[in-house]
Amino acid sequence: MPGRGIALDARLSAIAQMVGRCGSYADIGCDHGRLGAFLLQKGWVKTAFLNDISEISLEKARRLCRLIGVEDRARFFAGDGLAGLPEAVDKVVIAGMGGETIEGILERGASKLQGAELVLQANVGKPSLRTYLTRHGYRIADERIVTERGRCYVIISAVPGTQALTREEAVIGPVLLKEKPKALLDYKAFRLRVAEKALRGAEQGGRPEEREPLLEEIAIWKGLIIDADK
Repeated sequence: MPGRGIALDARLSAIAQMVGRCGSYADIGCDHGRLGAFLLQKGWVKTAFLNDISEISLEKARRLCRLIGVEDRARFFAGDGLAGLPEAVDKVVIAGMGGETIEGILERGASKLQGAELVLQANVGKPSLRTYLTRHGYRIADERIVTERGRCYVIISAVPGTQALTREEAVIGPVLLKEKPKALLDYKAFRLRVAEKALRGAEQGGRPEEREPLLEEIAIWKGLIIDADK
């Protein structure tokens, strides 16, 4: 059914907007392949390289692309991260993983990036990921907040360049801190809930080494002033 339209949830829709139009992109950990299928169907990308460590997930992505008639412009490769990427691409998406996992994928696949723009969505560990990017030849060009089913997600766009981050910028995000969009109000409340819950868990679980960084993060978020009328 080539005419069937692909619908994306709010998180994937924001990622698609961040990818925008380009010649080729790679989706590392593509799962069901909905993002790639959408971008191909819309004509926003000419070629999509879809990867997943799971052969089962990759087969689902292949079937979806076949169903909507875009399989001829999709390339599929199984494996861990960027290792199997057959050629350079304009943009790389890595989403729905922890920040540490994303860092590992970028580290192991550094030779495959070749100046590609990155679109990243980390479920946890965003401060460390932002710092990693700026220490490995990238600068953060854009950040967007998406709220869906009670959870807040941050989509990060990183491009080759140089940038140094303060601790506040690493925690909140340099673009978000500068622009202070209205969505940052809800995200601030969300991050405080998450950090305070983690702090209680660290204290009750006898993990004192986690206490100081969590207290620092809580202090940074509490000190953030946002104009609610913006």
